[in-house]
Amino acid sequence: MRQQTAMLTFPELFQLPVSVSLATAARAFGFSTNTAYKLVRREAFPCRVIRPSWCYRVPTMSLMAALGVESLPVHFEDVESGMDFAARFDDEDSTGGRG
Repeated sequence: MRQQTAMLTFPELFQLPVSVSLATAARAFGFSTNTAYKLVRREAFPCRVIRPSWCYRVPTMSLMAALGVESLPVHFEDVESGMDFAARFDDEDSTGGRG
């Protein structure tokens, strides 16, 4: 019986480091680690794979591009929070740090 591989969610994708293991990249595409190794051996993995030492790594930006995700999404709430945070510094500057 085949084991079902759970795909990465969007929030999980956006929290990835600069490069990921081949197993993590395989999970992002929705196939098994075993299939990923087969694709690498055939030079058919859907994105760039590097081998800096004894293990395979996949650059996150290459993974995102292959998945059709070109950049991190910007949410309105995040922009609003950033504006509120920056405004606190403007208030401190105008009161001479005596907020």
